[in-house]
Amino acid sequence: MQSLAKRPPCSTAPARVGTACGRRVRASLVIRAQTASSNHVESISGVRQEVVEAIAQARHNCLTATNLPLPNRRQGKVRDTYDLGDRVVIVTTDRQSAFDRLLASVPFKGQVLNQTAAWWFQQTSHIVPNALLSLPDPNVALMKKCAVFPVEFVCRGFMTGSTDTSLWTHYKAGARSYCGNSFPDGMRKNDRLAANVITPTTKAEDHDVPISPREIVEQGLMTQQEWDTVSAAALRIFAFGQAEAAKRGLLLVDTKYEFGKDADGTIHIIDEVHTPDSSRYWLADTYSARHAAGLEPENIDKEFLRLWFRQRCDPYNDAVLPEAPAELVCELSKRYVYLYERITGRDFQVPDLATPINDRIVDNLRKAGLC
Repeated sequence: MQSLAKRPPCSTAPARVGTACGRRVRASLVIRAQTASSNHVESISGVRQEVVEAIAQARHNCLTATNLPLPNRRQGKVRDTYDLGDRVVIVTTDRQSAFDRLLASVPFKGQVLNQTAAWWFQQTSHIVPNALLSLPDPNVALMKKCAVFPVEFVCRGFMTGSTDTSLWTHYKAGARSYCGNSFPDGMRKNDRLAANVITPTTKAEDHDVPISPREIVEQGLMTQQEWDTVSAAALRIFAFGQAEAAKRGLLLVDTKYEFGKDADGTIHIIDEVHTPDSSRYWLADTYSARHAAGLEPENIDKEFLRLWFRQRCDPYNDAVLPEAPAELVCELSKRYVYLYERITGRDFQVPDLATPINDRIVDNLRKAGLC
């Protein structure tokens, strides 16, 4: 796998707080409420000024769609996949998806997701094999082709969420059994669960549907042995991610995984692991006090953007959605970069803003002999 540029170990610069060096994270507030804006966006500190300026410059030069000289293109919610036979080229775009809709395009999002996932693939290879072969471009992953299980493995450690498939949405509506898991009465939003759980969903291009392990086996989506193997691996990866996040002063709240089998029948984790897009992160040092006071946890994820749309429209059913404000889009980009640097301990490398991303990708794929 192509290595990523590493920053010096245990650096003391502000943007390096909570790196993989394992040193104790100083309890400090990194998110400050910004009241000057009518959108009440929260502004995160700790992102280098040159990156903040680059985000503003790149807002109108995002990778929203790809058109590469490769065969068998398939467009997903965020990723475009090109099937090369025994391998697939996966391009992570800057599309911001939620409620089964495109909400916005976020500068550098695709690069952050691709490189964050690569880092986690390296860190979790002792738990389960992964399909990553190389990173020919900051936005591109070359993956071993696998037969994908049509199930998303959603792991949760807290009672939270705002989408139709979230645990809190169903619990608030009166459900006490969800996806084969039982929950007691009297829980509040954002409570920590007694134990981590998996709430699987069907894997669909339009709308994921919650499903129980029993239904997965009965419908032939997976065998019982496959479910047992993959669900156990998912919970181990999630627990590992929570432990690593805790070293960095973060709570890994929930996440989703996808798995598949290669030509030899070996199970691999694919797609992404613990990225800011697939996962919800909260600040650990203020969680308990804020939760006790009935306040939302300080988060470093895309939940604030989802809530903004929830408050202004019906994001599932309205034909036209309002345009996400520029400050929210830029703030989300900053959070993606912040999490990448805090988790991996590496500086985010701003790409050449003068070169269109599609052109850069094609050039790098040609250098790698892929087109």
